[in-house]
Amino acid sequence: MITNQRLFFYCNFLLPKKEWLLALLMLLFSANQMSAQGKVISGVVTSASDKLPLPGVNIMIKGTKTVAVTGFDGEYSIKASPNDVLVFSFIGFQNKELAVGNQSKVDATLSEDTNKLNEVVVIGYGTQKKSDLTGSVSVVNMESAKKTVTYDAAKMLQGQVPGVTVQSSGEPGGFVNIKIRGITSFTNNNPLFVIDGIMVDAPYDFAPGEIESMQVLKDASSAAIYGVRGANGVVIITTKKGKAGKTEVKFKSIVGLQNVAKKWDVTDRLGYQQITSEAERNRDIRAGVPVSIAPGNDPTSSSYITNVNTDWQKEALQTGVVQNQALTFTGGAESIAYSFNIDYFKNTSYVKTPQDYERLSTNLNLNGKKGKFKYGAKIAYTQSDKEIFNEYNAGQTVISDILGAVPTMPVYDSNRLGGYGGTDNLTQRAISMNPIGYNNLITNNGKRNRFIGDVWGEIEIVKGLKYKLDVSYDRTDWTNRKFIPPSDLGWYYITTNDEASLDVENGNELRTFLNNLLTYEISFGKHKIDALAGWIQEKRDYHRYNSRGVGYTPGEIPMLQYADARNASEYKFTITGISYISRLNYAYDDRYLLQANFRQDRTSLFSEINNSANFYSFSGGWKISNEKFLHLPSWVSNIKLRGGYGTIGNNTIPQYFFASTVNSFAGYDFNNELASGTTVVAALDPNVHWEKTTSKNIALELGFFNNDLQFTAEYFRKKVTDMLVGVPLPFSTGAFPANITTNAGDMENHGFEFTASYSNHHNKFKYDISGNFGTLKNEVTRIGATGNPLYDAVSKTQVGRSVGELFAWEAVGIFQNAAEVAASPKQTGAAPGDVKFKDVNGDGIITDADRTFQGVTIPKYGFGMNFSASYENFDFSMFWQGSGGNKVFNAMYRNLMAGQYGNHSTDELNYWTPTNTNTNVPAPVIGDPNGNGRDSNRFIQSGDYVRLQTMEIGFNIPMKDKFIQKARVYLNGQNLWTITKYTGYDPDFNSNGLLARGYDAGSFPNPRTISLGVEVNF
Repeated sequence: MITNQRLFFYCNFLLPKKEWLLALLMLLFSANQMSAQGKVISGVVTSASDKLPLPGVNIMIKGTKTVAVTGFDGEYSIKASPNDVLVFSFIGFQNKELAVGNQSKVDATLSEDTNKLNEVVVIGYGTQKKSDLTGSVSVVNMESAKKTVTYDAAKMLQGQVPGVTVQSSGEPGGFVNIKIRGITSFTNNNPLFVIDGIMVDAPYDFAPGEIESMQVLKDASSAAIYGVRGANGVVIITTKKGKAGKTEVKFKSIVGLQNVAKKWDVTDRLGYQQITSEAERNRDIRAGVPVSIAPGNDPTSSSYITNVNTDWQKEALQTGVVQNQALTFTGGAESIAYSFNIDYFKNTSYVKTPQDYERLSTNLNLNGKKGKFKYGAKIAYTQSDKEIFNEYNAGQTVISDILGAVPTMPVYDSNRLGGYGGTDNLTQRAISMNPIGYNNLITNNGKRNRFIGDVWGEIEIVKGLKYKLDVSYDRTDWTNRKFIPPSDLGWYYITTNDEASLDVENGNELRTFLNNLLTYEISFGKHKIDALAGWIQEKRDYHRYNSRGVGYTPGEIPMLQYADARNASEYKFTITGISYISRLNYAYDDRYLLQANFRQDRTSLFSEINNSANFYSFSGGWKISNEKFLHLPSWVSNIKLRGGYGTIGNNTIPQYFFASTVNSFAGYDFNNELASGTTVVAALDPNVHWEKTTSKNIALELGFFNNDLQFTAEYFRKKVTDMLVGVPLPFSTGAFPANITTNAGDMENHGFEFTASYSNHHNKFKYDISGNFGTLKNEVTRIGATGNPLYDAVSKTQVGRSVGELFAWEAVGIFQNAAEVAASPKQTGAAPGDVKFKDVNGDGIITDADRTFQGVTIPKYGFGMNFSASYENFDFSMFWQGSGGNKVFNAMYRNLMAGQYGNHSTDELNYWTPTNTNTNVPAPVIGDPNGNGRDSNRFIQSGDYVRLQTMEIGFNIPMKDKFIQKARVYLNGQNLWTITKYTGYDPDFNSNGLLARGYDAGSFPNPRTISLGVEVNF
């Protein structure tokens, strides 16, 4: 059977090498001498793992320049004397030395080089041997990461690298949030992505299956080369490149089924009618008026609803389908090699609506060499189509609508315009959204077309000195259309003809980069130096125009020309930047390592006096195990100490944010006469400048048993200064909003990170075990000149505490009688059956001042564990991931426990009554006069979880037909099992990750996915 590795060997054999040419010349030049002094030695070189021949292996006579190379079948011949020693060397295998002696046939078996420290990793604007790294660079295990079925490469990072937090959701085509070593900004915290040297903000337009390697630059000493773009960390992605050799074709197909792993326990018709009727009864009794029950919930009314009992989760949630097919062609010669990939991805939503995601991606990589000139190009095109879920009000998601929909509302109703059911204000008194109808009636579509072109050339001017020119072009065009037709979805959700609307947005964004890079490498004695210097020019052009049409009749064509009224707007800007970069690496005797980076950035985002900033870093490493005075046991392979310090920046603010704007057409009424004037539209700080992150870290790396066993421990500290914060302004300034964004915040993040791995590939049963664990502590050290805290949904950000800590009242029980109410601190509207809250400040009255901090929302730790094994043709793997130490405000549970007209949690059936006092559930009351549903610890839960993220079993089908070189089938499971105390759909929910990170208002739960896949190599 021909394996992937075997194909690499064949391609390697077909790639001409300088050493081959040298060997040929040496053989011709010294043929007579060799004929006189040696004899012909022949043999076959094979792999120890599968006993198959190895083409392209170099065989050199030790101490000479005499070289031979194995052929396609692993055979070689070389002239040598009996006293010679043959040295066999090949990429990915350990060197082997064999004495010639009296033999005329010398066969060799090479073992794979499992020392991962010999791996070459991609860093900023270059590569470096892993053992020589001095910065904090994590190399992602792509074999494990690719087992996550996803449209976005960012999702693949979850749990794979310590210090990297990933939040995603089950929304098809939804955005993925990533944080590297904590929060470093109030504006933007997502890292920079660099794909094949091209800087992008997010990787969702690129096929994950084409990725060859991913590196995460986590500290300033590794990311400073990216300057103002590197404050949040950098993820470097390299896609597959062509290799010289015969054409190879790979086909991959995976199809999976998705569903929501758990369901909420909500009330059916009878339970809903019971709780809602009790809430109305309690309202009227407290008000001293006759009890009035909604007719639809009153068994004594002729309008009592008995024929509708909708289970909205059952009706709205279905089995979604995810599929991904890809075809890859690779081949070529030394002068030009290619890799071309076509990738199709489609995700049908698990919500019974048309909100799907579909994407077609193509990627062509070209690379070649001609003498001292290397060159290459990248052409990528992506077309995507996403149906967008609709929100009636901000924060009102389809998930919250599904849970809150009342069971007495039907899904379909032919008597209503549009054909979907709704509630009635007289019969049910419930304002309840029909999420199925709302998302089926409204057309909300987003289309994206993205083209990336990149061309580069590198020439070696003199030995060791190279110049590289790299030009890239990145253009995105998009069209968004949202049509809201006339419809009737019940009370409050009626869209009249006059309100029906069509919004069309067309836009494009073009980014160009021009990189001029000069590198120099030199080695002399025990010294090794390589240097980099470069000049980078960047330009971003953005253009968007919006059109709106209002006024449509039912069935009218949704085009702007048919609207009763139309308007339009246009927006355009250009951002430019110039950067100067440099890096110096120095190594002495493979023991002492030093690296220095410097970058100067200039951008049009800031005023002329603040548009330039300098960023730098220093790092060093000490390979202790290479010290000659140490006599370490043979099983100790590596001991390395490294550390670094540096600064990087963040400039992710809107354009022209330093220039205040005014309205010169403002007027004011003076004595009933309109006087013309000018007023401030928005107050901006003219001195706004870069956010700055300073980081320091120190790490110890250990390797044992030829680095089969590896361990790394690292401590880091990141200090962010001059963070952009919205500081309140007096209303007398006339600015709206009444705040100004300025550099007024400081913050610190620090923690420990640990990784460990063990590989055993020495037997038929091969296995790998790896794990990572990271801690994080966040602290705000400054907010403006006065230190006024920042508030968000159930959170307070205060100096001396973590960002976005939950801030709420503390419930201490239920009032049992009027005497207890009277004897307790005053609560406006309190009565027996209401929640009793703690008087924190002891002033005898429950107010906002009694809210307290209830827990951090940023996980204090995160971890991931990988296990993979193979035996003959079978392979198995599983990946566990989790985080903890954080609290979550379950806003969905709060809504379902509100005791109002929306649907309820079954927990609320245990509500307080004079005969049911042994409960912590308050009596439902319409209007909630006591504020039982206020932000309190009643709805705060642990965010800890452990999840079996992926599990896969595969089988390599033995192939006798040489046309099919490899065929593998596999069964993959994702999000299979979650251990958590969180009662919501998913503790790993997506949020903005800033001030309200711990607020779950109805995020799309990550689905459980069962997939069947096949991979075939031709």
